[in-house]
Amino acid sequence: MYGMLYESVQHYIQQEYGMETWRKVCQIVDCKHQSFKTHQIYPDKLMPDFAAALSASTGESFDFCMNFFGRCFVRFFSNFGYDKMIRSTGRYFCDFLQSIDNIHVQMRFTYPKMKSPSMQLTNMDDDGAVILYRSGRTGMSKYLIGQMTEVAKEFYGLDMTAYVLESQNDICGGTAGPIKLTEGPLTVIVKYRLDFDNRDYMAKRVNVIAHPSQLKMPSVDLNVFLELFPFTIVLNHDMKITLAGEKIVETWILHNPGVNPKTFIGSHILDRFQCRRPKDTQIQWETILQMRTVLFEFELIRTGHNRAAYDAALNFDFENFDEASSLNEAQAMALASAKEFSAENAKEEAAGAATSKDEIDPATGQRRHSVGLRSILLKGQMFYIKDVDSLIFLCSPLIENLDELHGIGLYLNDLNPHGLSRELVMAGWQHCSKLEIMFEKEEQRSDELEKSLELADSWKRQGDELLYSMIPRPIAERMRKSEEHVCQSFEEVSVIFIEVLNVYDSGSNNIQDAMQAVTTLNKVFSALDEEIISPFVYKVETVGMVYMAVSGAPDVNPLHAEHACDLALRVMKKVKAHALPGVAIRVGINSGPVVAGVVGMKVPRYCLFGDTVNTASRMESSSDPWMIQLSNYTALKVRKVGYKVEARGFVKVKGKGEMETYWLLEGPE
Repeated sequence: MYGMLYESVQHYIQQEYGMETWRKVCQIVDCKHQSFKTHQIYPDKLMPDFAAALSASTGESFDFCMNFFGRCFVRFFSNFGYDKMIRSTGRYFCDFLQSIDNIHVQMRFTYPKMKSPSMQLTNMDDDGAVILYRSGRTGMSKYLIGQMTEVAKEFYGLDMTAYVLESQNDICGGTAGPIKLTEGPLTVIVKYRLDFDNRDYMAKRVNVIAHPSQLKMPSVDLNVFLELFPFTIVLNHDMKITLAGEKIVETWILHNPGVNPKTFIGSHILDRFQCRRPKDTQIQWETILQMRTVLFEFELIRTGHNRAAYDAALNFDFENFDEASSLNEAQAMALASAKEFSAENAKEEAAGAATSKDEIDPATGQRRHSVGLRSILLKGQMFYIKDVDSLIFLCSPLIENLDELHGIGLYLNDLNPHGLSRELVMAGWQHCSKLEIMFEKEEQRSDELEKSLELADSWKRQGDELLYSMIPRPIAERMRKSEEHVCQSFEEVSVIFIEVLNVYDSGSNNIQDAMQAVTTLNKVFSALDEEIISPFVYKVETVGMVYMAVSGAPDVNPLHAEHACDLALRVMKKVKAHALPGVAIRVGINSGPVVAGVVGMKVPRYCLFGDTVNTASRMESSSDPWMIQLSNYTALKVRKVGYKVEARGFVKVKGKGEMETYWLLEGPE
């Protein structure tokens, strides 16, 4: 289904039931879409899933929710201006019911992948009408009732009640398609009764009395009628072809070589044509009489496009043909060509989908030009002529441009001069080059836009990586949402300070020594960065020779002390493995409460504040090279879970006085 249907559902659930209900519905359905795009295709099953979720959230019945969705869609598409098209279909509600299929045909240009249902008005009376609904989707019968009810109310001012008379292959709550117990495709068929005030329509359209001037008009000779309209088929009560326009007969003969041309008249219409629209409609007399305003599309059934076989069939005497009689050489060659083509055509039909693949040229990647004639598609309207008691299919071929005209085997002179067929074909040909140029420009712009978007995505990723290196991801996301409170307090974290010793002599003025110090410090800090495992430990900053990290912020971590000690042990082992001459490190760790927040605007940094930070810094500054000093509180925490610590005794700490500290020796076994 197109996104417009789901847009209407989202909009009116939020409006009628609130944003919280919509979030709950999406959570139940596990819908990943935050919003829907009008022209994008989405799974059909979302519609009944939304209805079931809304029913569970509000207590309404499933049928009520599907009916509600149908009414919402009618309200929603009015915002796009489609209500004007519906209002223009006819003066009465029955006019709209008869024109639903025509509306769907017109919408195929805007929504080419639309799988529209077929609806047929089968009966009318003063109290309403009966319509027959056919579709490949199940579970949408109540949705349609909602649409019909809303259209009748909003556009025609009618209070309508609809209910199902008969139903076939319809499964409530699903749109995947009817269950197939047989090999052939099944179609959902539902017959509805619509109760509304239909007296005006019956009086002015159905039970109208002919004007006296029309009663005096003489009957029209069908031969004259067929001359005026060369694309016309006359059908009797058995839906057999009694007469046909000249161009219809010529086209059929051209597309059916090797078949006796005299068999066209008198054959059933479905033997010569395939009904494309309305789909799954029974081509019967009584049925067609009820579909006076419906557009029909018939595709000519053809056997091939061999010109030699066509000429042989056209000039050959089928009635007096005797298989035992001898044939001259020309006739034998023509019949051989016809048989050869018939065999090739049968092989093509058996190939099926492989034929469409062969139409693509592997060298260019473009579709090959079709060889021979294409099947003709006739579109028109069925009329009942009382004088001859027959149905007249007044139609014209669907042709877009000159190439398609030649592909069908017709010429401009074959089209009705009084219609717009010629003008449409010529306009299509004249604008073809302009359209090609426009498409080329649009493709070029599309490629440029695609590259720009890829470049923008790359820049965004680089910007995000830089931002997340300075500010934790959760904090950065909150800042992007313009949330003011980016400061947060933590009950307990573990702060780690690591200082690199003997890197640079502050009294030296040698530039080479300074550059060597920078290189060495970069190696050590890069090694430390590799041991940071997010979200267990977060790197806060580096100041001079000191590296600062924290465990338990910004992601709360109950095992912060253990992870801080693990980092310290890994760092000791890794820096020793580098074997940097004269370089050593010392580590200090303390646990306790802190306050964290983003400081600065030009180069914002995520900083920690509190006495816990100061104590951790003192643990590092009073430690010894290649040793990890823990505060008393941190040591007691990790010793309980198996870490090996050794009492150092009391150490004089600046600003704290005497403090009992411990050395961290090993992790748990």
